[in-house]
Amino acid sequence: MYRKDSERWLKHIDFIVLDMICLQLAYVLAYAISGYGFNPYAIIIYRNMAVFLELADLIVIFAYGTMKSVLKRGYYRDFVVTVKHSVMVGALAVLYLFMLQQGQKFSRLALILTIVIYLLLTYLVRELWKKFLRKKMEDGGERKLLIITSEDAAEQVVVNMKENNYARYTLAGVAVIDADWTGKKVHGVPVVANEETAAMYVCQEWIDEVLIVISEVLPYPSELIEQLTETGVTIHLNLAKITNVPGKKQFVEKVGNYTVLTTSINYASSKQLMLKRLMDIAGGLVGCILTGIILLLRDRFSLHRNVSERMERNLKCISSEVCTWMQKNERQNL
Repeated sequence: MYRKDSERWLKHIDFIVLDMICLQLAYVLAYAISGYGFNPYAIIIYRNMAVFLELADLIVIFAYGTMKSVLKRGYYRDFVVTVKHSVMVGALAVLYLFMLQQGQKFSRLALILTIVIYLLLTYLVRELWKKFLRKKMEDGGERKLLIITSEDAAEQVVVNMKENNYARYTLAGVAVIDADWTGKKVHGVPVVANEETAAMYVCQEWIDEVLIVISEVLPYPSELIEQLTETGVTIHLNLAKITNVPGKKQFVEKVGNYTVLTTSINYASSKQLMLKRLMDIAGGLVGCILTGIILLLRDRFSLHRNVSERMERNLKCISSEVCTWMQKNERQNL
């Protein structure tokens, strides 16, 4: 099943979580530098401010679009966005104190230091995380992508995919449909097939997805697309030319720097995958509860059986000749 890429803000959930962690670290450090210790959560006004800062951070992220194109931004542009974001979070914090009329009880130095430390810390962490993700983009991931293109577009397509490999594909190879380039390399990516052998290559090798980007002067290879569809591989068609494939799931998304029409037998969105995970967890919990009930009933049944066996042995002992003789002797001694 094809896993559809995360939509909108969800694809940057890692940046959002890191940003919120940096904000709390900055808050604790600012509180400590102000001379109050390392636990701002012990005082209710500071504890409430810690919660509000996280809420304000989320509001600014979604309203201002802080994480939009975060991987594509350069150092200067990202710093400007971070400064604006930090100032807006600080303004919301000041407004919060003003509305509650608690500004006199809250340290102004702690608030200013929080915003300054947060600005520097979140910018540094964001750039380091972007560097880490770009390294992963270069190394590729688990999904293998075959590029099907034409002779005049091959170099540009490979370069674009390498520079914009946000989905972290491993480029398995290139298939050129209007020339026999098999055995050559395009910017380090081997040409592994042509139009006649591409479908067979997909069948023989481990290929998860296929990206088709060809020259505008050439028609789409309809027969090849039909053969690839029959193999069950996910196909991404550049929207410069689109074809309708009956009976298949089709939707528009981004692959690298291209807007494509994706065709797949079936796919799961992030919400559906989350729902499946929750169902797995619920099923596991139900299984654990049922197992506990069964073990409890077994233990109680075993206890009841042991008590019954003891009572039965005692009754047998009381009615036995030895027990009767011992009871008579005890009475005579009395």
